[in-house]
Amino acid sequence: MRVTEKGQVTIPQPVREALGIGQGSEVEFEIKGDHAVLRRVSSPQQVVERLERYRGSADAGLGTDAILALTRS
Repeated sequence: MRVTEKGQVTIPQPVREALGIGQGSEVEFEIKGDHAVLRRVSSPQQVVERLERYRGSADAGLGTDAILALTRS
């Protein structure tokens, strides 16, 4: 893979698919030693939408006091 004059590279399709990167996606790079890590950046709205899917899904049939008792023991 070559870097263009402008410092651009093409992210291979299998990598884009694995990370869920599409047109308009935000990505960031992190330097780790002698290499860089690429990751997709989630917008605050995407985080909220992801969490909304789990709202009410942790119903174990226990009340708040019972859950607190379990976590504190």
